[in-house]
Amino acid sequence: MAVQGPDALAKTTRINMLFDFYEPLLTEKQQTFLKYYFHDDYSLGEIASEFEVSRQAVYEHIKRAETVLEGYESKLKLLAKHNARQQWLSKLEAFAAEADVMFNQRLTAISAGLRAIESGGMETNGNE
Repeated sequence: MAVQGPDALAKTTRINMLFDFYEPLLTEKQQTFLKYYFHDDYSLGEIASEFEVSRQAVYEHIKRAETVLEGYESKLKLLAKHNARQQWLSKLEAFAAEADVMFNQRLTAISAGLRAIESGGMETNGNE
């Protein structure tokens, strides 16, 4: 099941990001197997041995969980929106770096507020 080549890291990163957004929507077993496989880099055999199930059962749980994650993303688009926000924040920060000092400070404060919201903070005061 391990993805080989240059796509391996991209796939692992994507699954980990999707997992961060949709973990609570997975079954406990799907959560556990994905954590072991993608976060902790266990092999299918190691997971199977740990839980006393077949490699095939582990493989099927992981594949099903990947499908579920992709299904949630196709409907809710949380990862796509996150990535878009990150791109816009980077553009805002690049623009702020080129702006005059006072304008730069205001743009930087707005950017910091947006990043705080994105990272789980609840920056709701738009006043500087």
